[in-house]
Amino acid sequence: MLNLINPGALAFVVKLDQLLEVLVATLIFVFIGLMFFAVAYGILSKLFHINKEIEEDQNTALGIVVGSIMIGIAIIIAAAIHG
Repeated sequence: MLNLINPGALAFVVKLDQLLEVLVATLIFVFIGLMFFAVAYGILSKLFHINKEIEEDQNTALGIVVGSIMIGIAIIIAAAIHG
């Protein structure tokens, strides 16, 4: 009979003695990613006056476009952090 489940595949990816290092590195990259994301949102907000258009003028189309841009920026930042 074929062994479809590899017992080694169910083990931890990171050994417990290295877990603290991995968690610290992950938190550092999360902070860096959030900072880049905030800077990108700040630049978009200065260029296009997002708050006025979306909140006061109820511009749904601009909200969708800005959301799409933010998702794209988040994907780029995630890919840059991942390597």
